[in-house]
Amino acid sequence: MDLTAEENEFLEFAKKHAKENNIMLNPDERIVQGIIKGLFMKEEKFGEKYCPCRVESGDKEKDKEIICPCIFHKDEIKDMGHCHCNLFVKKE
Repeated sequence: MDLTAEENEFLEFAKKHAKENNIMLNPDERIVQGIIKGLFMKEEKFGEKYCPCRVESGDKEKDKEIICPCIFHKDEIKDMGHCHCNLFVKKE
């Protein structure tokens, strides 16, 4: 699965975010690429990169919480070892 230039740009952003927050991207490249593709499909449909694993409410203000990286990911990683969609995982 190849990523577009925009998707690769987001991948670099996600890597930087992970490094700055002492977490890491899922080591399974296929999962990471699939999630990124899902984020861009959500952006095309809804105008934002909403987590592909969450359902939008339609309330733009409330839905800001689920724009990747969502506000839940750090607690999920702490509790489960990964975020809901599995893009970010606990550092090994």
